[in-house]
Amino acid sequence: MITTVRVAVTLAATAAAMLTGWWLWDFYMLSPWTRDARVLVNTGMIAPDVSGLITAINVVDNQKVAKGDVLFVIDRERFTLAVEQAEASVEQGKWTLKLAQDNAERDARLIARDSSAISAETAEASRSKAGEAAAALRLAQSHLATARLDLERSTVRSPVNGLVTNLTATVGDYAARGTGVLAVVDTDSFYVYAYFMETKLPAIQVGSDAEVRLMAGGTVLHGTVQGLSRAISNPTTVRGGLLASVDPNFEWIRLAQRIPVRIALKNVPADVQLVSGMSATVVIPSSPRR
Repeated sequence: MITTVRVAVTLAATAAAMLTGWWLWDFYMLSPWTRDARVLVNTGMIAPDVSGLITAINVVDNQKVAKGDVLFVIDRERFTLAVEQAEASVEQGKWTLKLAQDNAERDARLIARDSSAISAETAEASRSKAGEAAAALRLAQSHLATARLDLERSTVRSPVNGLVTNLTATVGDYAARGTGVLAVVDTDSFYVYAYFMETKLPAIQVGSDAEVRLMAGGTVLHGTVQGLSRAISNPTTVRGGLLASVDPNFEWIRLAQRIPVRIALKNVPADVQLVSGMSATVVIPSSPRR
């Protein structure tokens, strides 16, 4: 009896060890999971569309802003004067056009009543001046529209909901058109890039659920597989930096390459503070094997 029990216990322990070993092998070698994951976010470098002195900064570093909030203002007085000047040019153009049209119409009536009253060249010159005046007025109106647009864009607003970061500018600094003044982190765009070994890609499908465990506090977030990168750079070939570069850990042994998989986060709790660059572990438990 004792021998039978011992044999049964031994067999049970052996079976449990084999099952545990198989589960560990399946999880660590085949199941889609990785500790090599990073939290990322879209960050907008806010640059003005006009150049000038910064006369007001309405935010502080790390401040939360909503889409449309004013970030900073550039020398509105100068752009206001430019609008007034353009308005004057338009007004002048209207009067010039009226005079030219009146002259052209008068010459046309005269030559219609009496072909010898004025020469055909004079009538043609009047019509030409009227056309030139009309074109000059359209040009002045275009300059006015540009001046008004510059005035509007001298007030720089946030394009997204987010957080101000890397604010080093101060009032009085000169802001150059197209040169970044500050950055805004788009808090609606956080996502995770998880680098899976290529041997685990067959178990990953677009739309699969994913669990993201942050290294900071072990918080577990939920997401969805958004897509797999279809190309990564070859470490021995220069591709201009447009492809994800994933270098092997060792050059003297052939290792499975790591492929970036983008995870879209969903329903992130309000009390979870995400920071671009955070480390995370990603597990895709519900991916069917193909």
